[in-house]
Amino acid sequence: MRPVHLLLGVALILPVAVQAASGLDALTTSPNPDGGQTYTLSIQVLLFMTALSLLPAALLLMTSFTRIVIVLAILRQALGTQNTPSNQILVGLALFLTAFVMMPVFQETYQVSLKPYLDEEIEVGEALERASVPMRDFMFAQTRETDLALFSRIGGFDNLQSRRDVPFSLLLPAFATSELKTGFQIGFLIFIPFLIIDLVVASVLMSMGMMMLSPLIISLPFKIMLFVLIDGWALVFGTLASSFLV
Repeated sequence: MRPVHLLLGVALILPVAVQAASGLDALTTSPNPDGGQTYTLSIQVLLFMTALSLLPAALLLMTSFTRIVIVLAILRQALGTQNTPSNQILVGLALFLTAFVMMPVFQETYQVSLKPYLDEEIEVGEALERASVPMRDFMFAQTRETDLALFSRIGGFDNLQSRRDVPFSLLLPAFATSELKTGFQIGFLIFIPFLIIDLVVASVLMSMGMMMLSPLIISLPFKIMLFVLIDGWALVFGTLASSFLV
């Protein structure tokens, strides 16, 4: 046997031998005085890391981020500026505007859930239950009843009497669908003025016989000038922020 193969075999066997010698179980539980169970620290860390991996998806689908980033992407397309602003800038703008819109929800969540938990006044389960209330209220306020009824029918949730009975597995897709609809509706309204400018420029070029000249090249400066003169960014951001007010 070559030395390289020997070293490789030792490297593969050594961790198994150490684990067997240590006698540490992958999962151990210990009873609590109140009748519950406490898991080992390694399992708690595993669950915590798993929850962290789901945070990006939660940020995208449970907050105002989806609507904002769709509107900004359609605005860039309407302006015809290709990759200006870049995707990184659009995502950054969407993130900070999302933080601005969601700040009241985050503050309420901190007061009713995180702060009592850090002060050791409540347990983890109760903290999670309290934290879900502000988020559910925000999502319900932005969710259309038709979308909620659609997923209720698909999922077989026929016995829902109140909002408390609606699970997150049903509320989340309904909220995401409503946000997509609202984002495209706002984007459509923003697109119309820029489309009119493109049509006017194209008609003028056709009447002048300049059919080989692209209308986008001529209309781009006019669209940028119009957008700057009307303070377009402030109008778009203000419209997006106010669209979440109920």
